[in-house]
Amino acid sequence: METGLQKLITSEEDDDEEMEMDVKEEDSGDDEDGEKHVDASQMMAGVDGEMPTISNNNNRLQQHHQFQEQVGTPGGGGARRCRPLEEKERTKLRERQRRAITARILAGLRRHGNYNLRVRADINDVVAALAREAGWVVLPDGTTFPSKSQGPRLAGVNSAAVTSSSSQIVSPRTPASLKGVTSGYQSPGELNASNTKGVYLPSLSPYVLPSSAQSQGSSIVGDGAGQTESHPLSGGSLDNVGYKQIVDIPLKLQERDFSSTAYIPVYVMLPLGVINMKCELVDPDGLLKQLRVLKSVNVDGVMVDCWWGIVEGHAPQEYNWNGYKRLFQMVRELKLKLQVVMSFHECGGNVGDDVCIPLPHWVAEIGRSNPDIFFTDREGRSNPECLSWGIDKERVLRGRTAVEVYFGCMRSFRVEFDEYFKNGSISMIQVGLGPCGELRYPSCPVKHGWRYPGVGEFQCHDQYLLKSLRKAAEARGHSFWGRGPDNAGSYNSQPNDTGFFSEGGDYDGYYGRFFLNWYSRVLVDHGDRVLSLAKLTFNRTCIAAKLSGLHWWYKTVSHAAELTAGFYNPCNRDGYSPIVTMLKKHEANLSLACTELHMLDQHEDFKEALGDSEGLFWQVLNAAWDVCLPVSSENALACHDRINYNKILDNAKPLTDPDGRHLSSFTYLRLSPLLMERDNFMEFERFVKRMHGEAVVDQVYSK
Repeated sequence: METGLQKLITSEEDDDEEMEMDVKEEDSGDDEDGEKHVDASQMMAGVDGEMPTISNNNNRLQQHHQFQEQVGTPGGGGARRCRPLEEKERTKLRERQRRAITARILAGLRRHGNYNLRVRADINDVVAALAREAGWVVLPDGTTFPSKSQGPRLAGVNSAAVTSSSSQIVSPRTPASLKGVTSGYQSPGELNASNTKGVYLPSLSPYVLPSSAQSQGSSIVGDGAGQTESHPLSGGSLDNVGYKQIVDIPLKLQERDFSSTAYIPVYVMLPLGVINMKCELVDPDGLLKQLRVLKSVNVDGVMVDCWWGIVEGHAPQEYNWNGYKRLFQMVRELKLKLQVVMSFHECGGNVGDDVCIPLPHWVAEIGRSNPDIFFTDREGRSNPECLSWGIDKERVLRGRTAVEVYFGCMRSFRVEFDEYFKNGSISMIQVGLGPCGELRYPSCPVKHGWRYPGVGEFQCHDQYLLKSLRKAAEARGHSFWGRGPDNAGSYNSQPNDTGFFSEGGDYDGYYGRFFLNWYSRVLVDHGDRVLSLAKLTFNRTCIAAKLSGLHWWYKTVSHAAELTAGFYNPCNRDGYSPIVTMLKKHEANLSLACTELHMLDQHEDFKEALGDSEGLFWQVLNAAWDVCLPVSSENALACHDRINYNKILDNAKPLTDPDGRHLSSFTYLRLSPLLMERDNFMEFERFVKRMHGEAVVDQVYSK
């Protein structure tokens, strides 16, 4: 064993010079302990003030080695034994392994994250790169402070002072998954050149000082024009400045200016119960007043749900559009646009549902005798929220398949409102593809006891989907795989509590990969079938599909909440690419929620759930933009304050996207008396102007 280790050391000696230095540093402790036992006269050689000579040091080293040989023998008494050779070699091997892992991490950061890291980067380089990505400024000496999107820092610092001495400049925060972003690193020469040539440099200071504070800051630093830019962090020290005086200066947060940016249309979603179960318009006078107020602030249009349970509620192929006719006429007279959602799901029981609109009565009757037309969990509980995708091709709905039922309703709508399509009043049709109108499995039903942040359950246990699963297993040659996972926990389980979703669990085994591939493929095939008929029905009108943002457990390896919903998106696989490819095939827009969910970071359960709503948003957005798919969005939670409006704006119009891409439209959720309150509506009006790229008066507000 000793011979093999020596050969290994000899073969890798040149490649591991830095590692050898680390190992020598570890061994230095042994040397110091050994020196304690050297003759006292040698230890006191420099007491009289004379520096030991090199020869004396060599003699001490020889005596030290001789002493170690003596104490290493059985007759050495109780002295401390020297470190065995095998242990030293194990330390070296561990160091080589650590360096190999570090090299892989650095390679991944460079390849997938656009990190500008040198070949022999160390931990300091990595931490600095991560800090810059988070929007912080890192100076050459290691001084770090927040940039524009972060909290307050010293008010006496401005961008000109920092760029005059710093060798790095950091652009505003860019999402990690945003591709094509160039590095923010510049050399001192480049910085000087950019200062003289007038090239745009992002401001490193997110704060502006009132005139009185600016004069005070100038007097603190020094007198004369030549000294006004000499600030503490630009190369000087804090010794020359009263630190407390600077911190006490009132701060104002400067917002990003969206004037002259791209025009993004803004729509407002109407209340869920604007049409009652008799297909009558509820409170037309009150609604007309609210629509006029929306028009006064240049809102582009409204979004409304056309409920299958209302339109075809009583008998198959008997459609009632009376309430929608009156509503659409009112909207058109105000010269507002319409986005229409073909809602083939029930309303009620989910977060935000304030009315109850079930599926058509005749469908419920069929479901009572054949509950397998609905999605079913492992315990056999059916969910009547929407129809199972297993009956897309099964004639169990009075002689029709589920896809034929959807097609009939969409075709009736197209014929009934033909004039609105011809004159362009209807700008988009969003096709409902699952629960809440979203393309996903109903994996987290509140009515079955699910509570955030449970992983949910797989919904594939109705007889039609199980038949498809068994068929797929037999085609694979493993008929015993024709079943759902039995170790995936329950609705409120956490990933590490299950054998399927835990790190190294069955989700990444042979059976797990087979099952998840089949489960996600059923989702994509369903969207493919319905959207193909929607494209045929609505012809030249834009169609769209909605995806939800199941962000909890996004920072775990399995992404359990996404897996149960049908998104096969673990840490080593992009589960959204097949979906956006399918949407691109039908020239359909992608409607995406969760643009402002950063507010949940303050929720105590959110951190425990290892969620990342922003990371998920940018992953899906980049997947869509990679295939040039237009993306619209809506807020997932009620929004009335400027902080969340600014977050939506930043995501809608990414500042540092190299191609200048942005959202195609935004839908505000939703019209309510709370929105119409004076202060809330003033903030909303300001948000609409900035979405439209118009200038606003008060770009600076008090922190």
